[in-house]
Amino acid sequence: MSDRIERLKYDGEQPIRLDKFLVAQLTEFSRARLQGLIEDGFVRVNENPAKKAGQSIESGAEIEVRVPPPVPSGLVAEDIPLDIIFENDDLMVVNKPAGMVVHPAAGHASGTLVNAALGHDPDMEGIGGEERPGLVHRLDKETSGLIVLAKNERAHIWLQDQFRLRTVNKIYLALVDGKPPTPTGRVEAYIGRDPSHRKKMAIVQPNKGRESISEYKTTQAFKAHTLLEFHPLTGRTHQIRLHCAFLGCPIVGDTIYGKKHPTLDVSRHFLHAAKLSIVLPDEKSPRTFTAELPDELKNILDELS
Repeated sequence: MSDRIERLKYDGEQPIRLDKFLVAQLTEFSRARLQGLIEDGFVRVNENPAKKAGQSIESGAEIEVRVPPPVPSGLVAEDIPLDIIFENDDLMVVNKPAGMVVHPAAGHASGTLVNAALGHDPDMEGIGGEERPGLVHRLDKETSGLIVLAKNERAHIWLQDQFRLRTVNKIYLALVDGKPPTPTGRVEAYIGRDPSHRKKMAIVQPNKGRESISEYKTTQAFKAHTLLEFHPLTGRTHQIRLHCAFLGCPIVGDTIYGKKHPTLDVSRHFLHAAKLSIVLPDEKSPRTFTAELPDELKNILDELS
């Protein structure tokens, strides 16, 4: 099944928010669903990727919305063990293993984190999109570490606001080939779809993508590799992987954005979501959750030491 393409034109006299216009035109989709399409790069305004759901569009603006084919309906709750770091009535923080896909998609209709979450708590509301209940952020399949899932609509909105306002503090550990230009630093670049490879992202010109920002610091230096601590200030697809490659020190084992043949004996890329600080519903101060490096990554560091 191919993508559905909707081409629209705004003829109003006054500027309007992009998501508000789309909700009025595509009434079968929720605002959250349309905002998700904008966030994922499936909406273009005057042939350029939409920058954000709240961007203003003027009279005469031409909008293209590409809706990917849906995953077959009917999410199945599966009895898959989860490493739950924290859980209450509003949310749960999970230490996701490498190799687990976060939500169902083409080629991954089962065995995902969402299937496991529904198996753990069948009463989780179908929020954030029918096929993505509870999700407010994502991790790549081969990235391990912390991810938070909302268990009700109120918590979902609460968490979404923190991610949108960039008040969530996330720390990742990445082992890279070589070393960055400076021991500490900040990366600012625009990320968009790779024009040559639809499933890849790329560093692009400002008018072709969305702003991405990360800060990093060196935590351990080896002869030919460096362990970096990354603090992403935005949440673009493949952001840290692209930023490492942009710095000239791709992540070990990242055969998409780095070396085709890993320099160390790894079965996946060395990227781990190690720390997450977030304010829980009805609380005022952030709580910090941590997840240790999995054994296969610890062993790599032990061999380098």
